[in-house]
Amino acid sequence: MKIAIIGASGKSGKLILKEALDRGHDVTALVRNPSKVTEANITVIEKDVFDITAEDIKAYDVVINAFNPPQGKEEQHIEAGRVLNKALKDAPKTRLIIVGGAGTLYVDQEKTTQLLDTPDFPEIARPTASNMRIAFNELLNETGFTWTFLSPAGFFDPNGKRTGSYKSGKDHVILNSKGESYISYADYAIAIVDEIENPKYMNERFTVVGESE
Repeated sequence: MKIAIIGASGKSGKLILKEALDRGHDVTALVRNPSKVTEANITVIEKDVFDITAEDIKAYDVVINAFNPPQGKEEQHIEAGRVLNKALKDAPKTRLIIVGGAGTLYVDQEKTTQLLDTPDFPEIARPTASNMRIAFNELLNETGFTWTFLSPAGFFDPNGKRTGSYKSGKDHVILNSKGESYISYADYAIAIVDEIENPKYMNERFTVVGESE
């Protein structure tokens, strides 16, 4: 499949790129700084996420949004989401997959409390989670294109091992065999590419959890 990755030089984007490439997909990196992409056998296009239009993405089967703004500019999650939502409406054959956050996962069956609103939610992650919640809520109200939003576990570990397996859930925090809300970036990347190859969550959010070391 033809896959474009926005933010392919970031922590999650790199591993998603590698996972897709290892499975034989035709991968393009859409990045602001091409010099940061070191992977061979891919196409690299210099493009700021805020400048993306339908013309830039309509040739792809899937566009993955792995954009992660710098600290202090977390509101760019909202702006980037709006740009991509608009572009996708004019490129309806292209599917959008978003590297989401865990903050919007619910902690109660009644869906009254999200992880972001619990007292133990880390303050350092609150700006990102708050802005991603706004972007996610806007996405839920969009029509005219196909999307999937993948929330990681509460502990999203950039250095965790690639176990090759994970457990999926929907809108609630789920736990691994140790009672932990944990997923490594590497196993998260597997879940992203699995969803591309075998779609199960069209216009839905899902979440994944894996085993820690």
